[in-house]
Amino acid sequence: MFTKAIVRKPCRNLIKGLSKANLGVLNYYKAMKQHKLYVEALQSCGLDVHILEADENYPDSVFVEDAALLTKNCAIITNPGAKSRMGEILEMEKVLGSFYTNIERISIPGTVEAGDIMMVGDHFYIGLSDRTNLQGAEQMISILEKNGFTGSTVELNEMLHLKTGVSYIENNNMLVAGEFEQHPEFDKFNRMVIPEDELYAANSLWINNKVLVPQGNPKTKKIIENAGYEVVSLDMSEFRKLDGGLSCLSLRF
Repeated sequence: MFTKAIVRKPCRNLIKGLSKANLGVLNYYKAMKQHKLYVEALQSCGLDVHILEADENYPDSVFVEDAALLTKNCAIITNPGAKSRMGEILEMEKVLGSFYTNIERISIPGTVEAGDIMMVGDHFYIGLSDRTNLQGAEQMISILEKNGFTGSTVELNEMLHLKTGVSYIENNNMLVAGEFEQHPEFDKFNRMVIPEDELYAANSLWINNKVLVPQGNPKTKKIIENAGYEVVSLDMSEFRKLDGGLSCLSLRF
């Protein structure tokens, strides 16, 4: 169960954020409204949400998940694979000093973005992607093992991040899409296959027995509800334009 979350307000430079989506021009004011509703959803799940002010120096800084991995035993500052995002970790480390006394770090030449890391109990799956390299993954696993956890790597061929295509929603249930539908790494889980036309919904977010799901994905919503979860639907249209998903917008711990 989570008790806290950290988010950062969208900056006006969000329109300059990294994207391969080609879904049109971002509407900043709509993004602000969607972010506010996202924060309210986190609060409805019982989380105390720490809201950081917008940082115009980093267009993608609203996607705080990539800057750190938070565990019950330590915080791990990442080293983003996108060069324009590297400065975000300096600000995040200052913030995390208020919550953690044990802060670890990924160092060059390792790169890690925590959108590539999926927690399942005390084990962490780490996707090898354009943003997370093997050196970074190996450093992350070493740090995790030092702090009482385990980790393993998963190669990506199609997805931007690991959690673009797979999300663990507890109780041995895992949402899978695309290249992860039959991935042997996840054979032991109850795989709930996301329809191809709703692939974006593979990045849904379990928080304290509720599951946040991107709005406009009725098949996925039904699949999750049929498994016994309460679903909270949220409009993510503006963040989707920047390849961002529900998990990307917060650090939960």
